[in-house]
Amino acid sequence: MKVLVINCGSSSLKYQVLDMDGENLLAKGLVERIGMDGSVITHTKIGSDDKWKNEVPMPTHKEAIEQVLNAIVDPEHGVLHDMSELGAVGHRVVHGGERYANSVLIDEKVLTHLDELSELAPLHNPANILGIRACQKLMPNTPMVAVFDTAFHQTMPAESYIYALPYEYYEKYGVRRYGFHGTSHKYVADRASKIMNVSLDDMKIITCHLGNGASVSAIKRGKCIDTSMGFTPLEGLVMGTRCGDIDPSITTYISEKENLSAEQMNEIMNKKSGVLGISGISSDFRDIEAAAEEGNERAQLTLKVFAHKVRAYIGAFIAEMNGLDALVFTAGVGENDIAMRDIICNDLGNLGIKLDLVKNKIRGREAIISRDDSPVTIMLIPTNEELMIARDTVDIVEKNR
Repeated sequence: MKVLVINCGSSSLKYQVLDMDGENLLAKGLVERIGMDGSVITHTKIGSDDKWKNEVPMPTHKEAIEQVLNAIVDPEHGVLHDMSELGAVGHRVVHGGERYANSVLIDEKVLTHLDELSELAPLHNPANILGIRACQKLMPNTPMVAVFDTAFHQTMPAESYIYALPYEYYEKYGVRRYGFHGTSHKYVADRASKIMNVSLDDMKIITCHLGNGASVSAIKRGKCIDTSMGFTPLEGLVMGTRCGDIDPSITTYISEKENLSAEQMNEIMNKKSGVLGISGISSDFRDIEAAAEEGNERAQLTLKVFAHKVRAYIGAFIAEMNGLDALVFTAGVGENDIAMRDIICNDLGNLGIKLDLVKNKIRGREAIISRDDSPVTIMLIPTNEELMIARDTVDIVEKNR
């Protein structure tokens, strides 16, 4: 079965076409500036030097999807003869709430639920729904599957997800910890078990998805029992522009001092904080590390703060699981930042985490980077959320035939 994977944002859209008979990537692309001047699609046919760019008006997501479909069946740049070859579409959906612990075949009832959940993910779910609706208009007979960022974390026990607030807020409004990046955490945990040739049911794994958005998850016997992100992706680690864990009273204190509205304060915590806020340089770790090497003290502090928070969650999750078999690094920083992996693993030897400094000198490919005498296997595993979405899509479609 050939599957189109769609990851739809408010003004952008990423896509991949995969042949799931051999799990081969056929094409991928990016649509930018939907609803703006200068909207453009960049399409890459895998296995060739063919990278095609087309600037064309795309006032809505419908036109953006049309351009994607045109690209994948284009006689010169495409990978399908016609749309009948496409067996299903898998959609990344950020928030599934408590209702969805697994991926699901999309129908009107599901879309109604996703719309209701938009208040929990106002920046993401509405855009996801727009992408689904656009695909339905253009491909009314093609099965569509929703794959949720939150689903993998729905195995967390209540003691991991309940906040110490009046319980009525959980009952009335669903205020609890949900966790995100679930598709990535699930994928790399599964790959870790295969690399080690040990059943997931027999493993304790900590997965570190470290990028501009970052989270850590504790996975015991194949199930997530805790994760760093919470009610929104703001909780947890220090990130590119997000503050992560802070004393909640800080928000009222600063808003009163600076005469800021709740919306303005939310903007600061989500888009002006994190490593950007501390360093004052950039949200890109490469820029910060370059400045740190030149002696910039705030850049040096930024890297230490980020590593400190990751280490703190690793230590807490080891205690929570009463041990650890594998520590996995993934996503942009986790896969490519040699120095950051070193800083994070430094001084964790007493917890069984011993990084091999020579093996660690690697970027962007699967590798075991722990010392031979390390009780915990440390791994670098590039994430592949699109493949995970495609796998779930095929599974759901075949079950519903």
